[in-house]
Amino acid sequence: MFVRRIAVERVDAEGARHACPIAWIDNFAMRNFTNDAVFDDTLPVADGLMEAGNRVPLDRLQTAMEDWFRRKGYVKAGERVEVIETGNEGTVNGETVTRLPPGL
Repeated sequence: MFVRRIAVERVDAEGARHACPIAWIDNFAMRNFTNDAVFDDTLPVADGLMEAGNRVPLDRLQTAMEDWFRRKGYVKAGERVEVIETGNEGTVNGETVTRLPPGL
């Protein structure tokens, strides 16, 4: 439906990556807690995967999702969330991806 495929992962304290469950992603997408219409152009599609429109800034999406997941208790201290757009650097589950630096 949307132009961009986005991987959403929880990185644990040991650095292991885990696809965020679709229930978490859906909870974020359905809850307009940010009052920011820019996140309206997102669609959860599977565990660890969502689609987004071109106007969704990935750095803000990553920050907002991590904040929401922490508030809900999904992400613990020492863990972080990474939002990864399918692109041309590295791979996730066999897909080529571009990673955003942690903390964006």
